[in-house]
Order: sequence, then C-alpha cells, then structure tokens
Amino acid sequence: MFRRIKYIFIKLKFVKPSESDINVWLFNNQIEKLEFALKYGNYKTREFAANALGEIGNTSSIPLLFKAMDDKVQNVSIAALNALDKIGCADELGALVIKKRFNWLKEQREKKEKRKANKNRKYTIYRWERASKKSFDRVKEQLKRPIR
Repeated sequence: MFRRIKYIFIKLKFVKPSESDINVWLFNNQIEKLEFALKYGNYKTREFAANALGEIGNTSSIPLLFKAMDDKVQNVSIAALNALDKIGCADELGALVIKKRFNWLKEQREKKEKRKANKNRKYTIYRWERASKKSFDRVKEQLKRPIR
C-alpha cells in the first residue's frame, strides 16, 4: 500500500524515486516504473534505472535507453550504453551505434589519462637561433674591433 502511494507521488513529481525504490522495482520486474524513473528522475535515479533495465533485459526498453545514451550526465549515458550492451540489439544499426559509442568513450578515457599523466611533466623549451639575433651578435662583435 505504501509503495503504491509513493509511486503516485513519484508520478505526480512530488517525490523522487530512491535507490531502494528502484531495487524493489528491479526485483519485481516493474519495467514501466523503471522507464518512468529513467525519463523523469534526477541523474542518480536515471543511472540506477538504466542499470536496472539492463539487468532485466527487456527489449521493449531499447528505444528509451537509446535516448538515455545521449544524456547530459556522462554516468547516465555510460549506464544506458552498458544496459544496451547487456540487452543486445537485434538490428545492425543499433549494434553499430553501440560499438561507435564504446569506441568514443574509450578514446575519451585515454585522452583523460594522457592529460593526467602529462599534468606534472615539465617541458624544456629550447631557444632556436634566429637570424636577427645572429646578425645582431655579428654587428656587435664588429663594433668592438677598432676601425682602421
């Protein structure tokens, strides 16, 4: 009874679903509630809901997970991507999109690690000889010599 009332409050957007609510919905395979949490929850709730939908593995939630893959919060996007990978896409386009997105995430992580590794690295800057400096030094040496 309490859960039903709480779900009504969640639907009316008075209350945000918590991690325990999502775990109960996952245990009871209540996919429509998880999809609602993925659409309208805060970023933590969306992440938990995407992970839960991936564990359930229902193919009807694939379009919603594709939308969640373009979420502003990277953790939600990664969770949706992992859920899509767990569910598996039957069509080639979906599999290609998932593969491309995984490659993009891998590149982003590598860039971040590379920046982190180079952060404390000290660079030595070499001064290249410039033609103007060379000619200036030559004129300076000529002025030091006495004129004949």
